[in-house]
Amino acid sequence: MEIIKETYEKIKNMEIRGAGRIGRAAAKALKEYAIKISHLSEEEFIKKMKEAGNLLISARPTAVSLPNAVKYVLKGLNEDNPKERAIERADEFIESSLKAIEKIGKYGANRIKDGYTILTHCNSEAAISVIKTAYDEGKDIKVFCTETRPRNQGYITAKTLYDYGIDVTLIVDSAVRYFMRDIDIVIVGADAITANGCLVNKIGTSQIALIANESRVPFLTAAETYKFHPKTIVGELIEIEERDPEEVTTFEDKYKGIKIRNPAFDVTPAKYIDAIITEIGLIPPQGAWYIIEKYFGWLEK
Repeated sequence: MEIIKETYEKIKNMEIRGAGRIGRAAAKALKEYAIKISHLSEEEFIKKMKEAGNLLISARPTAVSLPNAVKYVLKGLNEDNPKERAIERADEFIESSLKAIEKIGKYGANRIKDGYTILTHCNSEAAISVIKTAYDEGKDIKVFCTETRPRNQGYITAKTLYDYGIDVTLIVDSAVRYFMRDIDIVIVGADAITANGCLVNKIGTSQIALIANESRVPFLTAAETYKFHPKTIVGELIEIEERDPEEVTTFEDKYKGIKIRNPAFDVTPAKYIDAIITEIGLIPPQGAWYIIEKYFGWLEK
């Protein structure tokens, strides 16, 4: 169980961050754990794997890539040769996740024209793939990255794109409206997509979408199909994670008693989203229901 607990802690403490990375890390941990306990009886193996899956899922309640990855792997427990199938399905998930990022980059880059200035928020593999692919196609582009307080994931994105050779400008989150006049398109990632096409993403995303809508700037989100939340189709709500207030600030004694709230995510209404870039192509937010129905038919009642 050591590999499971270690991965749980890394996901919970955001040492492993980004919905895609979280999903792949969970699948890898389950694979390694399955190999380690493969000597157990089939009944005991299944029990232990389910316990491991439940622990991993509890690490981050909002990022749906985590439970979707776990459930994809554990579905193998219901098939013939459950020990082998759990390991095989872990490999399948990891491979399909990496391929999805590549395809999203290709499809999304088609929406970026030569000379565009792009705004992105937080640190998304999928959004970065779109930007890098557009750059690789020879398009002259510039990118504005928000700091993404309080964890400053935008610094990671800015450094990644800068090291790739892309013209990057880092701005504070509250400067988005000021700079929106210079932006041609907004591309962000996703932690979850709901059945009605709403986007759950890093806190601050909804404000950016609202400003983009006001300025008539296209707002797109890049999301692998495993980020579509299957249980929203039956009415369940996504829990918005609130993290430790000390991520925001540690007050001096004279400020003690002041409350701090630190939600990690917010919800962007579908009406502010122009398109969702997936590995099967661009879809309108209203198409989220179709994706969930097609790809998550295994949803437990």
